[in-house]
Amino acid sequence: MSLDTRLVEVLSMVLEIPTSEVNDETSIDTVEAWDSLRSMTLVVSLEEEFDVQFTDEETLEMVSYPLIKMTLEEKGVS
Repeated sequence: MSLDTRLVEVLSMVLEIPTSEVNDETSIDTVEAWDSLRSMTLVVSLEEEFDVQFTDEETLEMVSYPLIKMTLEEKGVS
């Protein structure tokens, strides 16, 4: 399964939105349910799904689909 597919599925599950609604516009500013608690749940879910650990700085910067994808790619996830 590709990085994109896995990431879309995690975002969809945590944010409780259809996978069809996850795109480059998906961010903390465009998804009403994406609050601070869901941000932390998202980080934990991503760490489990992709077997990575995020720094505090990375965690704070992961506020949109493109930024999360970029962070994962920087960690060598493909």
